[in-house]
Amino acid sequence: MLEGDIDLEGLSPKEAPAAQAAAAVDAEGAPPGRPDAQAAAMRVNEKYSTLPAEDRSVHIINICAIEDIGYLPSEGTLLNSLSVDPDAECKHGLYFRDGRRKVDYILVYHPKRPSGSRTLARRVQHSDATLAARGARHDQPLPGKGSVGAAGGPEPPMDYHEDDKRFRREEYEGNLLEAGLELERDEDTKIHGVGFVKIHAPWNVLCREAEFLKLKMPTKKLYHINETRGLLKKINSVLQKITDPIQPKVAEHRPQTTKRLSYPFSREKQHLFDLSDKDSFFDSKTRSTIVYEILKRTTCTKAKYSMGQGEGRKKDSALLNKRRKCSKYGITSLLANGVYSAAYPLHDGDYEGENMDFNDRKLLYQEWASYGVFYKYQPIDLVRKYFGEKIGLYFAWLGVYTQMLIPASVVGIIVFLYGCATVDENIPSMEMCDQRHNITMCPLCDKTCSYWKMSSACATARASHLFDNPATVFFSVFMALWAATFMEHWKRKQMRLRYHWDLTGFEEEEEAVKDHPRAEYEARVLEKSLRKESKNKEKRRHIPEESTNKWRQRVKTAMAGVKLTDKVKLTWRDRFPAYFTNLVSIVFMIAVTFAIVLGVIIYRISTAAALAMNSSPSVRSNIRVTVTATAVIINLVVIILLDEVYGCIARWLTKIEVPKTEKSFEERLIFKAFLLKFVNSYTPIFYVAFFKGRFVGRPGDYVYIFRSFRMEECAPGGCLMELCIQLSIIMLGKQLIQNNLFEIGIPKMKKFIRYLRLRRQSPSDHDEYVKRKQRYEVDYTLEPFAGLTPEYMEMIIQFGFVTLFVASFPLAPLFALLNNIIEIRLDAKKFVTELRRPVAVRAKDIGIWYNILRGVGKLAVIINAFVISFTSDFIPRLVYLYMYSENGTMHGFVNHTLSSFNVSDFQNGTAPNDPLDLGYEVQICRYKDYREPPWSEHKYDISKDFWAVLAARLAFVIVFQNLVMFMSDFVDWVIPDIPKDISQQVHKEKVLMVELFMREEQGKQQLLDTWMEKARKKDEPCNNHGPKACLDSPEYPGGAL
Repeated sequence: MLEGDIDLEGLSPKEAPAAQAAAAVDAEGAPPGRPDAQAAAMRVNEKYSTLPAEDRSVHIINICAIEDIGYLPSEGTLLNSLSVDPDAECKHGLYFRDGRRKVDYILVYHPKRPSGSRTLARRVQHSDATLAARGARHDQPLPGKGSVGAAGGPEPPMDYHEDDKRFRREEYEGNLLEAGLELERDEDTKIHGVGFVKIHAPWNVLCREAEFLKLKMPTKKLYHINETRGLLKKINSVLQKITDPIQPKVAEHRPQTTKRLSYPFSREKQHLFDLSDKDSFFDSKTRSTIVYEILKRTTCTKAKYSMGQGEGRKKDSALLNKRRKCSKYGITSLLANGVYSAAYPLHDGDYEGENMDFNDRKLLYQEWASYGVFYKYQPIDLVRKYFGEKIGLYFAWLGVYTQMLIPASVVGIIVFLYGCATVDENIPSMEMCDQRHNITMCPLCDKTCSYWKMSSACATARASHLFDNPATVFFSVFMALWAATFMEHWKRKQMRLRYHWDLTGFEEEEEAVKDHPRAEYEARVLEKSLRKESKNKEKRRHIPEESTNKWRQRVKTAMAGVKLTDKVKLTWRDRFPAYFTNLVSIVFMIAVTFAIVLGVIIYRISTAAALAMNSSPSVRSNIRVTVTATAVIINLVVIILLDEVYGCIARWLTKIEVPKTEKSFEERLIFKAFLLKFVNSYTPIFYVAFFKGRFVGRPGDYVYIFRSFRMEECAPGGCLMELCIQLSIIMLGKQLIQNNLFEIGIPKMKKFIRYLRLRRQSPSDHDEYVKRKQRYEVDYTLEPFAGLTPEYMEMIIQFGFVTLFVASFPLAPLFALLNNIIEIRLDAKKFVTELRRPVAVRAKDIGIWYNILRGVGKLAVIINAFVISFTSDFIPRLVYLYMYSENGTMHGFVNHTLSSFNVSDFQNGTAPNDPLDLGYEVQICRYKDYREPPWSEHKYDISKDFWAVLAARLAFVIVFQNLVMFMSDFVDWVIPDIPKDISQQVHKEKVLMVELFMREEQGKQQLLDTWMEKARKKDEPCNNHGPKACLDSPEYPGGAL
């Protein structure tokens, strides 16, 4: 229906002739006697045909506007429109106006009408009776080209773009009606300038699509699930009693002893299914999924638009090219081109309020999306029932990950407490803190820095022991095995969910969905085919053809045009510019990250030199802590900002690649976003762990950046403490600011802005607006669902913090656990209250994220081996203990790791400006390295001790990596991917299904045998007494023919 049309369905018969007369002037203003006018009159008769009483809907129309154009509503229509409460009938927008048909999907658009024309705000219902009228309206001329309207005067010129959108909406909605859906339009809404199209899928359409999609539905057949026996049964019963207080009060979460046998829905085998209540057989999630599949494949193909004159013709030709791109796909294209502004299924109802009907959304809010139930298990089955399998799998994975963090957190706390308990017994830190040793260290910077006592770094050395002790090696091995166990545990949990959710045979369906082309891909293919077609026309224009072959050439051209888009596909040549742009952009973004890290390094060096010139002793004594903390905060801010930028860049780079399918698009986007965010998050940590203090040089021969900044060194206790500070601040900062504050603050701020805009109206209008708002209007104001990629991404980055550098921060699992307890409820609250209901998507696993998790777990083994070996002092201590210690203890270890330097060997201009800052003249200062002393023949060369320690470090890396990898693979091999009871239940289902069909076939055969026996008995009298007796018998009523 056009935006400017007046739907007077339901008016009294007195108005019908007037309506016919008004519409008689149609089709370029043809007179009534012509065929075009007769067709228009037929269309009007179809449009205003009388409907049955049960199908006639109540329409609320603008009475004043009807009076202005000369129509008077009948008394019956006016009484019906005023006597019925529309909100009570449609249950606040959850049903059609008749109160019987449920709204399964909503399309939103912005209606634009010609300025100066009086139009009606109305609610128009499309029913099956108007299907023919909808098809006839496709050929009607659109307003805006100078045709005479119903009022008899010319309408003002129409915006061509808006007219094109309106035409496409009309054609698309007509095609939806032809597909069997039922529509109802609502433009009389509380939201100004927004119209809604409500979609309902009747029973026959649901059955047809469920069969096409091979949806597994529960049958009437019930069978008992195999239960554990003996000791395991007693243990399970005790565990159920213990965990009963933390179980959600949801029916779907209770342990079940029976299960319905599931089978792909078939209209021929409807007797297998329990169809006693057809309204609830397909739940709201399934209904919206079915409607969305129809919306995706329904196309708008005609797209004829009458050309204007002059500039209007040029505009229309451009629009025609756009319209051609609409010819192979549906709702995704229409949303991208702005024909519709939104499309979404409805929530089941409100989640707050005492007088509201109880629904799944309210139950989820009470038992899942509330912070007061943080200690309870998640009702995963109810989440899957409401949001679909893909979102259900995400929250199930998040729950398993959070549960597995509990033992890791306990072990991490034990390791940390062990470090606290043994800090006073650590001989190296005691030697560093002992002022009697009087070890004088070389300056940390040129000129402004002076000599300093090693005992001034006592606090840093003692703190380093909390994380750099023998227990951290054990914890690294434990976390590697923990990661392998977590992956195996998730695979088993995933198989259980796949069985309970009837997804065991989903692979074939997934392949079919995976091959469905995206809208953008189809547009590019069509564009390429049109270019190819135009080139062929140019070639044929320049090549003379024989007159005898003209007819044959035309047939070939027509056939080639029909099959052009089927043969054309995007090759690597078409995508080469996009691939090259991707490569250059990713390399540039990584270079930007490295440049920022280099800038922070320069900041650290220059700030340390500036603070060293300060006259305050307290400032100079805390230079290292001050520089480290401020630099890490700068890194944190940059990481958070670049994360948002890189997310947008990754999406743009994926779009220009034009992947063929949604699955391919999602995987490429995930790979790019993860690569950029991984580099962004971990580059500063990698620098501190593996590069800081490695390329410093030595006193008298330091390495400089830009010939003026000297590379910074590690503290005497090593860089592990600084790595711990860097890791903890970045991890906690990202979780607190990016994951929680942004997820809570931004939605609240958007909601507050919408509230302020609403309050601009008068208070009375505002109260009425809130009170009478329909369900689809409330859902329209919610945020659209943007996918699960951001949710998975933040958890994968956190998983990296927990596993990659866990040797330097044993408390990382504890902080991750505390964050995830909040994160689960925060995400649940967002899905239930802040977001529009997403379309349910079936999935059998978490996709590419599992491979990323495995990759991070393997990488964690290698990185932790290098952290223990090269960043900590674990290997130098072992080497000293077994090779150089005189009494088999760690006494003398600190002196062994320090080299000597003669201050007379300083380069010109690098010696301290105040050499007597310590109160005495310094001849020899110490620095941390394995080098020959100044009195040696090869002074300042690398000593043999360095090579011994390096060999031990490399050997440790090889042994640790292979040992832990072997143990992880052993865990993977020992734990089966499919639980034994699940494999037995799947086999049992197959056997029961075969038995069910065998009994059905036997029943059919018995009926056939019975029928054949009856037929044989009927034929016996005929054979014995002849045909005449057979014709006169009672079995043949009516006697002889």
